[in-house]
Amino acid sequence: MLLPRIAEEYLDHLRVERGLSPNTLVAYRQDLVRLVAWMGARTDVLVLTQGDLSEFIVALRGEGLSPRSVARAVHALRGFFRFAVREGRLGADPMENLRAPRVFRALPRYLSAGQVDALLAAPDTATPLGLRDRAILEVMYATGLRVSELIGLKPADLDLELGLVTCFGKGRKERLVPLGQAARRWVVRYRDEVRPALARGRPEERLFLNHRGGTLSRMGLWTIVRRHAVTAGVQRVLTPHVLRHSFATHLLERGADLRALQAMLGHADISTTQIYTHVSRERLRRVYDQFHPRA
Repeated sequence: MLLPRIAEEYLDHLRVERGLSPNTLVAYRQDLVRLVAWMGARTDVLVLTQGDLSEFIVALRGEGLSPRSVARAVHALRGFFRFAVREGRLGADPMENLRAPRVFRALPRYLSAGQVDALLAAPDTATPLGLRDRAILEVMYATGLRVSELIGLKPADLDLELGLVTCFGKGRKERLVPLGQAARRWVVRYRDEVRPALARGRPEERLFLNHRGGTLSRMGLWTIVRRHAVTAGVQRVLTPHVLRHSFATHLLERGADLRALQAMLGHADISTTQIYTHVSRERLRRVYDQFHPRA
Protein backbone atom coordinates (compact mmCIF):
# COMPACT_ATOMS: atom_id res chain seq x y z
CA MET A 1 0.00 0.00 0.00
CA LEU A 2 1.26 3.44 -0.95
CA LEU A 3 1.81 5.88 1.90
CA PRO A 4 1.13 9.63 1.75
CA ARG A 5 4.12 11.72 0.80
CA ILE A 6 4.38 13.22 4.29
CA ALA A 7 4.67 9.68 5.71
CA GLU A 8 7.48 8.83 3.31
CA GLU A 9 9.24 12.07 4.27
CA TYR A 10 8.94 11.08 7.93
CA LEU A 11 10.48 7.67 7.27
CA ASP A 12 13.29 9.28 5.28
CA HIS A 13 13.89 11.63 8.23
CA LEU A 14 14.15 8.65 10.59
CA ARG A 15 16.54 6.84 8.25
CA VAL A 16 18.83 9.72 7.28
CA GLU A 17 18.76 12.09 10.25
CA ARG A 18 17.90 9.79 13.14
CA GLY A 19 19.80 6.75 11.89
CA LEU A 20 17.14 4.21 12.90
CA SER A 21 17.81 0.59 12.08
CA PRO A 22 16.24 -1.05 8.98
CA ASN A 23 14.16 -3.34 11.21
CA THR A 24 12.71 -0.39 13.13
CA LEU A 25 11.93 1.44 9.88
CA VAL A 26 10.09 -1.61 8.55
CA ALA A 27 8.03 -1.80 11.75
CA TYR A 28 7.18 1.93 11.65
CA ARG A 29 6.20 1.69 7.99
CA GLN A 30 3.85 -1.18 8.82
CA ASP A 31 2.26 0.90 11.59
CA LEU A 32 1.65 3.76 9.16
CA VAL A 33 0.25 1.33 6.59
CA ARG A 34 -2.19 0.04 9.22
CA LEU A 35 -3.33 3.60 9.90
CA VAL A 36 -3.88 4.38 6.20
CA ALA A 37 -5.78 1.11 5.70
CA TRP A 38 -7.97 1.87 8.73
CA MET A 39 -8.79 5.38 7.44
CA GLY A 40 -10.89 3.99 4.62
CA ALA A 41 -12.49 6.79 2.57
CA ARG A 42 -10.62 9.55 4.37
CA THR A 43 -7.78 10.44 2.05
CA ASP A 44 -5.71 12.86 4.12
CA VAL A 45 -3.99 11.43 7.18
CA LEU A 46 -3.37 14.94 8.48
CA VAL A 47 -7.09 15.62 9.02
CA LEU A 48 -7.39 12.86 11.61
CA THR A 49 -8.49 14.09 15.03
CA GLN A 50 -7.51 12.92 18.49
CA GLY A 51 -10.79 11.00 18.63
CA ASP A 52 -10.02 9.27 15.33
CA LEU A 53 -6.58 8.20 16.53
CA SER A 54 -7.99 6.99 19.82
CA GLU A 55 -10.40 4.77 17.85
CA PHE A 56 -7.49 3.50 15.76
CA ILE A 57 -5.56 2.49 18.89
CA VAL A 58 -8.63 0.63 20.18
CA ALA A 59 -8.90 -1.08 16.77
CA LEU A 60 -5.30 -2.26 17.03
CA ARG A 61 -6.10 -3.87 20.36
CA GLY A 62 -9.15 -5.48 18.78
CA GLU A 63 -6.98 -7.04 16.07
CA GLY A 64 -5.18 -8.99 18.78
CA LEU A 65 -1.91 -7.06 18.68
CA SER A 66 0.20 -7.40 21.80
CA PRO A 67 0.48 -4.40 24.15
CA ARG A 68 4.11 -4.08 23.06
CA SER A 69 3.12 -3.86 19.35
CA VAL A 70 0.38 -1.33 20.10
CA ALA A 71 2.81 0.73 22.18
CA ARG A 72 5.28 0.74 19.29
CA ALA A 73 2.55 1.88 16.88
CA VAL A 74 1.58 4.73 19.22
CA HIS A 75 5.25 5.74 19.45
CA ALA A 76 5.57 5.71 15.64
CA LEU A 77 2.43 7.81 15.17
CA ARG A 78 3.43 10.26 17.88
CA GLY A 79 6.72 10.83 16.07
CA PHE A 80 4.94 11.16 12.73
CA PHE A 81 2.52 13.86 13.87
CA ARG A 82 5.25 15.75 15.72
CA PHE A 83 7.24 15.69 12.48
CA ALA A 84 4.23 17.06 10.58
CA VAL A 85 3.89 19.91 13.10
CA ARG A 86 7.62 20.76 12.87
CA GLU A 87 7.38 20.79 9.08
CA GLY A 88 4.51 23.26 9.22
CA ARG A 89 1.97 20.80 7.80
CA LEU A 90 -0.13 20.74 10.99
CA GLY A 91 -1.03 23.44 13.48
CA ALA A 92 -1.50 21.11 16.46
CA ASP A 93 -0.48 17.58 17.38
CA PRO A 94 -3.54 15.26 17.65
CA MET A 95 -1.45 12.62 19.45
CA GLU A 96 -0.39 14.98 22.24
CA ASN A 97 -2.64 13.55 24.95
CA LEU A 98 -2.88 9.94 23.78
CA ARG A 99 -1.01 7.28 25.71
CA ALA A 100 0.14 3.82 24.75
CA PRO A 101 -1.01 0.77 26.72
CA ARG A 102 1.31 -0.11 29.55
CA VAL A 103 3.82 -2.78 28.63
CA PHE A 104 4.92 -5.20 31.34
CA ARG A 105 8.40 -6.24 30.38
CA ALA A 106 9.15 -9.91 30.90
CA LEU A 107 12.38 -10.79 32.66
CA PRO A 108 14.99 -12.01 30.18
CA ARG A 109 15.81 -15.70 30.06
CA TYR A 110 19.44 -16.63 30.66
CA LEU A 111 21.66 -19.67 31.18
CA SER A 112 23.47 -20.71 34.30
CA ALA A 113 27.27 -20.72 34.24
CA GLY A 114 27.22 -24.52 34.00
CA GLN A 115 24.85 -24.43 31.03
CA VAL A 116 27.09 -21.92 29.28
CA ASP A 117 30.11 -24.19 29.84
CA ALA A 118 28.20 -27.14 28.36
CA LEU A 119 27.10 -25.07 25.36
CA LEU A 120 30.61 -23.79 24.64
CA ALA A 121 31.99 -27.34 24.81
CA ALA A 122 29.32 -28.78 22.49
CA PRO A 123 30.90 -28.10 19.04
CA ASP A 124 33.29 -30.76 17.73
CA THR A 125 36.41 -28.65 17.35
CA ALA A 126 38.17 -31.44 15.47
CA THR A 127 36.10 -30.36 12.44
CA PRO A 128 36.43 -27.01 10.63
CA LEU A 129 32.81 -25.99 11.15
CA GLY A 130 32.91 -27.13 14.76
CA LEU A 131 35.94 -24.91 15.33
CA ARG A 132 34.10 -22.01 13.67
CA ASP A 133 31.04 -22.61 15.83
CA ARG A 134 33.13 -22.69 19.01
CA ALA A 135 34.66 -19.33 18.07
CA ILE A 136 31.20 -17.89 17.38
CA LEU A 137 29.74 -19.07 20.69
CA GLU A 138 32.77 -17.86 22.63
CA VAL A 139 32.52 -14.38 21.08
CA MET A 140 28.77 -14.20 21.68
CA TYR A 141 29.08 -15.03 25.36
CA ALA A 142 32.24 -12.94 25.85
CA THR A 143 30.78 -9.77 24.33
CA GLY A 144 26.97 -9.93 24.46
CA LEU A 145 26.76 -8.75 20.85
CA ARG A 146 23.41 -8.69 19.08
CA VAL A 147 22.94 -11.11 16.17
CA SER A 148 23.25 -8.37 13.55
CA GLU A 149 26.40 -7.05 15.23
CA LEU A 150 28.07 -10.46 15.33
CA ILE A 151 27.37 -11.45 11.73
CA GLY A 152 28.48 -7.97 10.63
CA LEU A 153 31.92 -8.25 12.24
CA LYS A 154 34.97 -7.89 10.02
CA PRO A 155 38.41 -9.29 10.90
CA ALA A 156 39.71 -5.74 11.36
CA ASP A 157 37.01 -5.07 13.98
CA LEU A 158 38.81 -7.33 16.47
CA ASP A 159 41.98 -6.11 18.16
CA LEU A 160 43.23 -9.46 19.41
CA GLU A 161 46.28 -7.93 21.08
CA LEU A 162 44.31 -5.52 23.27
CA GLY A 163 41.23 -7.73 23.48
CA LEU A 164 38.70 -5.24 22.10
CA VAL A 165 35.87 -5.56 19.59
CA THR A 166 34.57 -2.58 17.61
CA CYS A 167 30.96 -3.08 16.63
CA PHE A 168 28.19 -1.02 15.13
CA GLY A 169 24.88 -1.26 16.95
CA LYS A 170 21.44 0.21 16.40
CA GLY A 171 21.53 3.40 14.38
CA ARG A 172 25.10 2.51 13.30
CA LYS A 173 26.41 3.69 16.67
CA GLU A 174 29.96 2.52 17.23
CA ARG A 175 31.09 1.06 20.55
CA LEU A 176 34.00 -0.91 22.01
CA VAL A 177 33.45 -4.17 23.89
CA PRO A 178 36.17 -6.15 25.71
CA LEU A 179 36.98 -9.65 24.46
CA GLY A 180 38.37 -12.16 26.95
CA GLN A 181 41.42 -14.35 26.46
CA ALA A 182 39.48 -17.60 25.99
CA ALA A 183 37.40 -16.12 23.17
CA ARG A 184 40.49 -14.58 21.59
CA ARG A 185 42.27 -17.95 21.48
CA TRP A 186 39.34 -19.57 19.64
CA VAL A 187 39.02 -16.66 17.20
CA VAL A 188 42.74 -16.90 16.36
CA ARG A 189 42.41 -20.63 15.69
CA TYR A 190 39.34 -20.10 13.51
CA ARG A 191 40.98 -17.21 11.63
CA ASP A 192 44.19 -19.12 10.94
CA GLU A 193 42.96 -22.70 10.50
CA VAL A 194 39.44 -22.49 9.09
CA ARG A 195 38.50 -19.15 7.56
CA PRO A 196 40.97 -19.24 4.63
CA ALA A 197 39.56 -22.59 3.49
CA LEU A 198 35.97 -21.36 3.78
CA ALA A 199 36.72 -18.15 1.87
CA ARG A 200 38.46 -20.10 -0.94
CA GLY A 201 40.45 -17.03 -1.89
CA ARG A 202 37.36 -14.88 -2.42
CA PRO A 203 37.36 -11.34 -0.94
CA GLU A 204 34.64 -11.95 1.67
CA GLU A 205 34.88 -9.14 4.21
CA ARG A 206 32.92 -10.69 7.11
CA LEU A 207 34.74 -12.54 9.87
CA PHE A 208 32.38 -15.47 10.33
CA LEU A 209 31.51 -17.32 7.11
CA ASN A 210 28.98 -20.00 6.28
CA HIS A 211 29.96 -23.40 4.87
CA ARG A 212 29.86 -21.99 1.32
CA GLY A 213 32.22 -19.14 2.19
CA GLY A 214 29.55 -16.44 2.18
CA THR A 215 28.23 -14.14 4.89
CA LEU A 216 26.57 -15.95 7.77
CA SER A 217 22.83 -15.17 7.92
CA ARG A 218 20.69 -14.51 10.97
CA MET A 219 18.90 -17.82 10.46
CA GLY A 220 22.24 -19.57 10.00
CA LEU A 221 23.44 -18.23 13.34
CA TRP A 222 20.18 -19.23 15.05
CA THR A 223 20.59 -22.76 13.66
CA ILE A 224 24.16 -22.99 14.98
CA VAL A 225 23.14 -21.94 18.48
CA ARG A 226 20.09 -24.20 18.57
CA ARG A 227 21.98 -27.27 17.28
CA HIS A 228 24.68 -27.03 19.92
CA ALA A 229 22.12 -26.26 22.63
CA VAL A 230 20.48 -29.61 21.89
CA THR A 231 23.88 -31.35 22.05
CA ALA A 232 24.63 -29.62 25.36
CA GLY A 233 21.30 -30.72 26.82
CA VAL A 234 20.03 -27.20 27.46
CA GLN A 235 16.35 -27.96 27.94
CA ARG A 236 14.79 -24.77 26.63
CA VAL A 237 14.31 -22.91 23.39
CA LEU A 238 17.68 -21.23 23.21
CA THR A 239 18.07 -18.25 20.89
CA PRO A 240 21.20 -16.17 20.27
CA HIS A 241 19.66 -13.39 22.38
CA VAL A 242 19.63 -15.67 25.42
CA LEU A 243 23.44 -15.66 25.27
CA ARG A 244 23.36 -11.85 25.31
CA HIS A 245 21.12 -11.97 28.38
CA SER A 246 23.45 -14.51 30.00
CA PHE A 247 26.47 -12.27 29.36
CA ALA A 248 24.73 -9.30 31.02
CA THR A 249 23.28 -11.24 33.95
CA HIS A 250 26.54 -12.99 34.82
CA LEU A 251 28.51 -9.74 34.72
CA LEU A 252 26.02 -7.99 36.98
CA GLU A 253 25.91 -10.91 39.42
CA ARG A 254 29.68 -10.65 39.77
CA GLY A 255 29.63 -6.97 40.58
CA ALA A 256 29.83 -5.19 37.22
CA ASP A 257 28.89 -1.52 37.22
CA LEU A 258 25.51 -0.86 35.61
CA ARG A 259 26.81 2.06 33.53
CA ALA A 260 29.69 -0.06 32.22
CA LEU A 261 27.22 -2.81 31.33
CA GLN A 262 25.05 -0.27 29.53
CA ALA A 263 28.04 0.80 27.44
CA MET A 264 28.98 -2.79 26.58
CA LEU A 265 25.42 -3.70 25.58
CA GLY A 266 24.96 -0.53 23.55
CA HIS A 267 21.76 0.53 25.32
CA ALA A 268 20.79 4.14 24.66
CA ASP A 269 18.79 4.31 27.90
CA ILE A 270 19.96 3.02 31.30
CA SER A 271 16.38 1.87 32.03
CA THR A 272 16.82 -0.85 29.41
CA THR A 273 19.88 -2.15 31.24
CA GLN A 274 18.20 -1.98 34.63
CA ILE A 275 16.03 -4.99 33.84
CA TYR A 276 19.06 -7.14 34.65
CA THR A 277 19.05 -5.83 38.21
CA HIS A 278 15.58 -7.35 38.54
CA VAL A 279 16.96 -10.67 37.30
CA SER A 280 19.64 -10.58 40.00
CA ARG A 281 17.09 -9.71 42.67
CA GLU A 282 14.93 -12.64 41.58
CA ARG A 283 17.93 -14.94 41.89
CA LEU A 284 18.77 -13.57 45.35
CA ARG A 285 15.21 -14.25 46.45
CA ARG A 286 15.38 -17.85 45.20
CA VAL A 287 18.72 -18.42 46.94
CA TYR A 288 17.34 -16.99 50.19
CA ASP A 289 14.18 -19.09 50.00
CA GLN A 290 16.20 -22.22 49.26
CA PHE A 291 18.90 -21.93 51.93
CA HIS A 292 17.66 -19.78 54.81
CA PRO A 293 16.44 -22.04 57.66
CA ARG A 294 13.49 -19.77 58.47
CA ALA A 295 12.57 -18.60 54.99
